[in-house]
Amino acid sequence: MLNWIVIGVGDISKRRVIPAIQAEPRSRLYGVVTRDPEKAKPYTNRIWTNLDEALADPEVDVVYVATPVLLHAPQTIQSLTEGKHLLCEKPMAMNEAQARAMLNAAEKSGQLLGVAYYRRSYPKVQRARQLLEAGAIGKPVVAELASHGWFDGEGSRSWLVDPAKAGGGPLYDIASHRIDVLNFLFGQPLRATGQLSNVVHHYAVEDNATVLIEYLGGTRGVVDVRWHSKVDRDECRIRGTDGEMDLTPLNGPELAYPGRHEKLPPHFNLHYPMIENFVDAVLGKAPLLASGASSYWTDWVTEQVKKSAVHA
Repeated sequence: MLNWIVIGVGDISKRRVIPAIQAEPRSRLYGVVTRDPEKAKPYTNRIWTNLDEALADPEVDVVYVATPVLLHAPQTIQSLTEGKHLLCEKPMAMNEAQARAMLNAAEKSGQLLGVAYYRRSYPKVQRARQLLEAGAIGKPVVAELASHGWFDGEGSRSWLVDPAKAGGGPLYDIASHRIDVLNFLFGQPLRATGQLSNVVHHYAVEDNATVLIEYLGGTRGVVDVRWHSKVDRDECRIRGTDGEMDLTPLNGPELAYPGRHEKLPPHFNLHYPMIENFVDAVLGKAPLLASGASSYWTDWVTEQVKKSAVHA
């Protein structure tokens, strides 16, 4: 039985992370670290307001970091250094240098470091990779992903428009998942560039981002994310020399490719398969699907985009 502690009791912890840990039969929610103990009382009697004290408990096996992005690197490095396995919310860090420091801490400690890119666990994303490797659409040449919605920067997630806490806007929040899907499907990126701007909302982060990535063999990935669209979009299409693969909507069950249409729904708790895989990896039963080493490349792409972009 693995004893987990969760740092942070925000929306993602309450809706997905804590229920997934509670449902995983080899896991136990051992405790919670939070600045507001009242938030944690529905889930556990073991509550800390200080991470140092929580990490000093020898019964803690795994830490889940579910705090704003600015805290990911310091909390991850501290937990790994104290000998705990670590699963961190996405994006991995505020910048590439922090992500690299997290990898170094994991290597030095010998503990597992995972990142919450749960879309790698989607059955249809797994199936898409198999089909691409089998040549179902010939040579893949371009993949286009779009996630559009409306976010005015208000409410419980208002911290997302504070660059000091979130790092950036939709580039960090929703593009990171889609960049990671591309990296999962096509491997380590070779080059990346992009554009950021504020078209409708004029908060301190961008309200839209367009990312262009090139992979070995010439495949290009395009990710377009927007917080100023009143029309929701969740598109994912991959075009090859012999046909097209359509995963639209990315968060739905549908997968279409030449001559076939499959329905492969994700788990009702999108975090559960990721938690299950992490436990498998800790117990030596399976490789880690979204390791820190592979997830790092999403932060690398984000860094390249920020360096190249003219933020208008």
